[in-house]
Amino acid sequence: MRAHKLTLAALAVTAGLSLTACQNDDSADAAQSAPTSPTAAASSTGESGSGSADQGGESGSSGSKPTGGSKPTGSKPAGDAGTERCRTDDLGITATDSTIGGDSEGSVAVALKNKAGRDCTLAGYAGVDLKTDSGSVSAERAGKAADPVVLGKGKTVFFGVTYPMNTTGGSGVRVTGLVVTPPNETKSVTLDWPGAGTLPVTDGSGSPVKVGPMGSAGQGG
Repeated sequence: MRAHKLTLAALAVTAGLSLTACQNDDSADAAQSAPTSPTAAASSTGESGSGSADQGGESGSSGSKPTGGSKPTGSKPAGDAGTERCRTDDLGITATDSTIGGDSEGSVAVALKNKAGRDCTLAGYAGVDLKTDSGSVSAERAGKAADPVVLGKGKTVFFGVTYPMNTTGGSGVRVTGLVVTPPNETKSVTLDWPGAGTLPVTDGSGSPVKVGPMGSAGQGG
């Protein structure tokens, strides 16, 4: 009877050990198959868990994009919608002889002074006509047009008029006046002609008088 009880006890111990071993094996398998955390996976591949590298330099903590530089500020560009063009009535227009001794051509400097109470813009060429005893002579544009000019209140800009000197010894064509029309305007101003009294007679193949762009002459020359 005692031997039978010992045999049953031994069997119970053996079964308990077998059950414990099976539970340990299941725990090990579960530990090996459990997925790793996102942080651990990212660390193992060398990637950052914040994702900043994939967002082109964006901040991973806030997600805000980097801001660009501020727009430059300063004066308005010439021709800006906020600056109106100079009207004929806005300008004080005068002309002076700017010929230098020894020049092969005569020259006149035309000044346009802003007498309005605001800035205004001059763009392109002025219209220039010489009144003569043989009719009107229109000047041709010479040189490359400059950028538009913003003429401040009370400021002056100059352009030049060139013409051939009458060295023929004859009476030539007598000049009686200078007509100036500001750029993009239709109203003209007639001035006394400050240059040489006559032009040489030409064959009519093109105008002998040339007008330069705004800024092509300085004060007195």
